[in-house]
Amino acid sequence: MKFIVQRQQLISSVQDVMKAISPRTAIPILTGMKIEAKADGIILTGSDSDISIESFIPAEEDGMINVEQIEEGSIVLQSRYFPDIVRKLPEKTVTIQTDENLNVTIQSGKAKFNLNGQDASEYPQLPRVQTDDSFEISSDLLKNLIRQTGFAVSTMETRPILTGVNIKIENETLSFTATDSHRLAARSIPLEGTRLDSSNIVVPGKSLNELSKILDDKGEKIEISVTNNQVLFRTKHLHFLSRLLDGNYPETSRLIPDQSQTVLHIKTKDLINTIDRASLLAKEERNNVVKLTTKENQLLQITSNSPDVGQAAEEVSIQSIEGEDLKISFSAKYMLDALKVIGNEDVRIEFTGAMRPFILKPVDDDSILQLILPVRTY
Repeated sequence: MKFIVQRQQLISSVQDVMKAISPRTAIPILTGMKIEAKADGIILTGSDSDISIESFIPAEEDGMINVEQIEEGSIVLQSRYFPDIVRKLPEKTVTIQTDENLNVTIQSGKAKFNLNGQDASEYPQLPRVQTDDSFEISSDLLKNLIRQTGFAVSTMETRPILTGVNIKIENETLSFTATDSHRLAARSIPLEGTRLDSSNIVVPGKSLNELSKILDDKGEKIEISVTNNQVLFRTKHLHFLSRLLDGNYPETSRLIPDQSQTVLHIKTKDLINTIDRASLLAKEERNNVVKLTTKENQLLQITSNSPDVGQAAEEVSIQSIEGEDLKISFSAKYMLDALKVIGNEDVRIEFTGAMRPFILKPVDDDSILQLILPVRTY
């Protein structure tokens, strides 16, 4: 195998593929990166058996030569050293060559490295996702869906299904839902022209988080295909494959209150800043709890109290309040996480009592919903 590749292209592909490689894996060869040279370009592959990523560098694209002098072949390189070597090479192009003894030479300008490779035939074959069950979405929209829900997945393995995001298609609507049983984040968008009547899968939150880091904001199309136990996200030059979580995701719609006793409209940024300041003294407490109390003259009071540290109190103006007066305590962290992804200047908060879950939505937009369980403080 031999080829000469543009170093910048190689760095970019290596960084993407590294997101799937873990030093802790039961299959030793998976700590390496597979490199395959074909007539039309180079394929880099990384996998930890939960996530697999393939990145393709086309030999030529839009009149630009990315890879030349290709002699076909494949090798597995130690991912511990290869990315650092590539990043620090001096010239704009890199020559990579292997011999029959699996020795690999990496050369750029006057810098030359010899690495021991491994036989690529021992690298596990990635499952090929062949399915008619697929739909398309733009990369910036997918990133937003992940950002607005993925943070609410559970980090506890006691209920593995809750460590994933529930992705559902129903009545031409795509919805993402995540919950750790103390809070819930949901976002839905219309999906026009999809042939899928229904699809209901749970993708590990970790997989979506890594996918989000790779996707660009340019709005390129991503094809999402689902089979029994895998989901494939495919762009022009990238295949991102993740296993799915087994089991049924809990029916979350019944958690969402259908009536409210107190409704507030408030500037999102004002509330974020106030809660952020109040939480400075609540950090010592286990749940980072702050208390919200409605006051006269359209004011809210946000307070925190830590017996060993001290107290904080601040009032913030609200645009409108309907319904009953209220005192409620909640995790400042959960509230800040929810407010930061609302994506609107104004937020509507609907309360159904001091010990019932409350919901946050952007004003005039029902496609995003955040739900938080209050904390009992007395």
